[in-house]
Amino acid sequence: MKIKLRDICHGRSGDKGDAANIGLIAFKKEDYELIRREVTAERVKDFFKGICEGEVIRYEMPNINALNFILNNTLGGGGTVSLKLDAQGKTLAPALLKMEIDK
Repeated sequence: MKIKLRDICHGRSGDKGDAANIGLIAFKKEDYELIRREVTAERVKDFFKGICEGEVIRYEMPNINALNFILNNTLGGGGTVSLKLDAQGKTLAPALLKMEIDK
């Protein structure tokens, strides 16, 4: 069975220069284990193919049932120099919440 991330967690995103930052926070502890297993750095990089040109790093925060992803070389240089429509990465978390995973 497939589900969308938005059904089991919420997200926030932003930027640090040319790197986008996406946090996923599970609604329930058992859902944290699911996103921990299914949402890898490789899957996030593949999901943002054509947008993320650099390495994706994943950090686990089990104390708050969250994962944090840093997407390097994603924002065209960052908010002050980029011509990208979303040079601050604010729309990336809502986009990632559309990812489907196996339940």
